[in-house]
Amino acid sequence: MKIEKEEKNGVVIYRCEGHLDANTAVKMEEALRVMIDAGKKKLVIDFSKIDYLSSAGMRLLLSVTKRLHAAGGKLVLISLQDNVMEIIRMAGFESILNLYISEEEALKAI
Repeated sequence: MKIEKEEKNGVVIYRCEGHLDANTAVKMEEALRVMIDAGKKKLVIDFSKIDYLSSAGMRLLLSVTKRLHAAGGKLVLISLQDNVMEIIRMAGFESILNLYISEEEALKAI
């Protein structure tokens, strides 16, 4: 998985490419842990180039959502591909995760 990081007005934006599965979730979890430990509480993850989401990836998203919420922050996912969105719907996580179509919408909501 390729991960690029950007910051806009105190919001960290991760642009990811590839699969979010058991192997890559570990790398992503470490990057997010470092970010949260540094005091960053607002996170947007761009899913436009994530083409697969496994149960390990789902666990990571839920864990980060809970951790940021407890710290007064927020995780927002944007630009999900249809197949990834279907996985989230089938798992029943659509109402738990903060999902937006565009970066602009996400930055307003966060």
